[in-house]
Amino acid sequence: MTLDPTLLDDLEWRGLIAHSTDLDALREALGAGSVRFYVGFDPTAPSLHMGHLVQILTAKRLQAAGHTPYALVGGATGMIGDPKEAGERVMNTAETVQDWVGRVRGQIEPFLSFEGENAATMVNNLDWTAGLSTIDFLRDVGKHFPVNRMLARDVVRSRLETGISYTEFSYVLLQSMDYLELHRQHGVTLQFGGSDQWGNLTAGVELIRRTLGTKVHAIATPLMTKADGTKYGKTDGGALWLDPEMLSPYAFHQFWLNAEDVKIGELLRVFTFLPREEIEALEARHAEKPFLREGQRVLADEVTTLVHGAQETEQAKAAAAALFGGGELTGLSGATLGAALREAGSIEVPAGVELPSVVDLLVETGLAKSKGEARRTITEGGAYLNNQRVEDPEARPTTADLVDGWLVLRRGKKKFAGVEVR
Repeated sequence: MTLDPTLLDDLEWRGLIAHSTDLDALREALGAGSVRFYVGFDPTAPSLHMGHLVQILTAKRLQAAGHTPYALVGGATGMIGDPKEAGERVMNTAETVQDWVGRVRGQIEPFLSFEGENAATMVNNLDWTAGLSTIDFLRDVGKHFPVNRMLARDVVRSRLETGISYTEFSYVLLQSMDYLELHRQHGVTLQFGGSDQWGNLTAGVELIRRTLGTKVHAIATPLMTKADGTKYGKTDGGALWLDPEMLSPYAFHQFWLNAEDVKIGELLRVFTFLPREEIEALEARHAEKPFLREGQRVLADEVTTLVHGAQETEQAKAAAAALFGGGELTGLSGATLGAALREAGSIEVPAGVELPSVVDLLVETGLAKSKGEARRTITEGGAYLNNQRVEDPEARPTTADLVDGWLVLRRGKKKFAGVEVR
C-alpha cells in the first residue's frame, strides 16, 4: 500500500485542521502505515448537510492517501442528539431514526471505496449499545467522567440556567464509548469531526487512555461560516441539504454560485479536490477580476458534481442559462425546470380552464406590483413568456405554451417566476 506523505501538509494548507491532540505524533503514525480512522454522523434529520460534507470529503482525502475509514452512523446516539445551545432536542421515534440511518448511509457510501486494501467499513453504534445494561454502562464508562469536567463544557454551561436533561448531558459518554469500542474491535486510532465536537473527541481519547492506557489521536475541522461569522444556509435558518429531494441540484448549484468573493479560496480548498497550484492560480485570477465570478463557477461545478453527478451539474447550468434567456427551455428535464422555478418563486393555476392573462400573471407572481405596472412593463419591452418578448398587453397564454406543465415569466434580465398549471 502506498501512503501519501503529503497528506497532513495538504490538510493544513486546506485549513482542515482547527484542533489536534498531538500533530507531530499523528504525522508519525500516518507515515508508519495505514491508520484506521473514524468519523461519526448522527441521523437527527433525514439528510446530511453542508457541515457533514466537510467530514465526508475529509474522510475521502484520508482514504485516498492510503488510510482506512470507518464511517459511523449513530443509530443509538441519533436517538438522543448532541446537546444544542438553543435548547433541548426533539426526540425522534426509533422507527424514524432507523429510517434516517439508511438514508444517511446511502449519502455517505458513494464517497468512499469499500474495496481494496484500505476498504471502508460502515458501522452503527446501536450494535454495541442495544444490549448494554445501565449498570454496566455506568460502571465501565460513567466512572471515567468527572462531573466537574462535564459541567465545564461550553454547551452544558450555556444550558445550566435554562435546563439540560440528563439524557443530553450524558451524550458525551456515548460518543466516547464509540471510540473505545472501535479501538477495541477494529484498531481505530484516529477520530475526527467538526470543531464544535472537540470536547466529545478529546473525551473519547481520554476514555481510551484511562481504560486501556493507549494513546490515540483526534483532529477537528473548522466550522464553516460566512464572512460575517454566521452559519451557512440555503436561506436564513435553512440547511444546505445533500438530499436532492430536500434541496434540488439546481438550488444546490446556485448556492455555490452565490458564494462571497472573500470566501472563494477557503471554499475551494475545503470542498474541492483541485490541486494546490490550480486553486492558487484560480484565486489570483479571481482576485484580479472578481466580476467574472470564475471562482464561483468553478466551485459550483466541482461541488455539485461531487454530490449530485456531472449530469445534474449540466442540467443546473442549462436551467440557469435558459431561465435568464440564454438557452432553450425545452432542453431541460421537467424535474430540473420545476425545481428551479419553485426555488425562484412560483404560483399554481388550475388546468382545464382559460389561463390568466400575462398582465394578471405578472401581478400574481410578484413580478409587477399592479396591473398598470405590468402593462407598462409589456409596452416597454421588458416582459417575457418562455423567453419570448411579450408585445401585446392583452396577451394570454394557452396550453400550447406550456413547457412540462410550466410557464416561465421574466421581467427584464434577472427577475423571473414560474406558473405551474395543474
